[in-house]
Amino acid sequence: MIVAGRQLSVMTSSCSPLRIGCGSGFSGDRLDAPGPVVEALIAAGGPSALMLEVLGERTLALAQRERRLAPDRGYEPALEALLRPILARCVTHGVPIITNAGAANPEGAGRTVLRLARTLGITGLRVAVVDGDDIRETGALDGLTAWEGDGRATLAGQEVIAANVYLGAAPIAAALRQGANLVITGRAADPALALGPMIAHFGWAEDDWDRLAAGVACGHLLECGSQVTGGYFADPGFKDVPDPHDIGFPIAEMAADGNFVITKPPGTGGLVDPRTVKEQLLYEIHDPAAYLTPDVVLDITGVELAQEGPDRVRVRGARGGARPERLKATVSLPGGWLGEGEISYAGPNARARAALAGRIVRDRLRAQGFGGRIRADLIGVVSVFGDDDGALLAADTLDGPEDIRLRVAAATETKAEAEQAVREVLSLYCCGPAGGGGVRTRIVDRIRTLSFMVPRDRVHPRVRMLEDAA
Repeated sequence: MIVAGRQLSVMTSSCSPLRIGCGSGFSGDRLDAPGPVVEALIAAGGPSALMLEVLGERTLALAQRERRLAPDRGYEPALEALLRPILARCVTHGVPIITNAGAANPEGAGRTVLRLARTLGITGLRVAVVDGDDIRETGALDGLTAWEGDGRATLAGQEVIAANVYLGAAPIAAALRQGANLVITGRAADPALALGPMIAHFGWAEDDWDRLAAGVACGHLLECGSQVTGGYFADPGFKDVPDPHDIGFPIAEMAADGNFVITKPPGTGGLVDPRTVKEQLLYEIHDPAAYLTPDVVLDITGVELAQEGPDRVRVRGARGGARPERLKATVSLPGGWLGEGEISYAGPNARARAALAGRIVRDRLRAQGFGGRIRADLIGVVSVFGDDDGALLAADTLDGPEDIRLRVAAATETKAEAEQAVREVLSLYCCGPAGGGGVRTRIVDRIRTLSFMVPRDRVHPRVRMLEDAA
């Protein structure tokens, strides 16, 4: 039996360095990735924390859809699989875990973790749930217009499935100061998963902009997992990555003054060098002088990188400005239906037969008065760089291999129209060109999102402790 202790002995104001590892960069990441990170944190000794980043706007929208169907769900589906191999080790060695796996249902995720702990023989686990990001019923959106990037989009007359605002690091820090072994959030800014432990450990003030900026820069480098350790980087012969099948996930070593090192567990694949760090540092940055987060406005224009050893890059020079007065919120709305069908054509003249099949589906749907949008792609010839109207698909100048996969997608307002579209793909078995086979179809309802900037005073985060009574 493992009795969980409070984390205050680890997470307290201190000048000692803090190590933060990242064991996941998105929902669907490698389930074995957290293990080596946890073992490296334990072996290094000293204060440490583990972040598991699993939430994006797409995954949150999917979670909201799941919770509509099953109210007790709506959190990260792989939560138990991620935690089962590492939870006991983290509790035993005082490594708190911070994750946004709560998605649309942080409390449901917390209850799931408590049940998992009991099956692992862990008692007294303190799970903190951070909520308040769900603002659908609060009136926080009243009178607001969509963010300029969404043009003239409006909520008028539309069903709002969910509205989630990006929370900052303060509630995470508060939960750790209360002794949480594990902190579960819904929609929080990704870097906040790392900044929260830093604030709790170092006692940084809420207006210590440069240190907060350093913490956000560090969290930004960690948040996508292996992208900073060679993932999404390899290009054979140009940017080679050692042992990418066993890539190590990142660990940051943060000092009290805001200088930090990015590294990875020893003996793992991948690499950490200025190139990998630069690529991730610039990832999703629209304005390098003003990257807006709930905690600080980050300026990376003066950041300097230095390789100070194998797989060790020091980062310094982040500057910060006062936090913005408005927080980004993602609003989820019904987005109609998507019908997809695929069929393969092989052998001589396969490209022409596949293109003809696409035209047959398109022409038949138009003749039937189909009201949705249709797109046909020849995977391996025209897909990534194709266009919705099919002009590139019809070009005779394109050559292709003798093994083609046709994909037809239809965006519709009704499920019946989506079913109509995929039925036409299925009918290609006998009604289409020669040699078609291997049809696969699917129909899903869609969720679309709009972004709003919500005044900070309309948002009220809350920390609740779900302590195991055992």
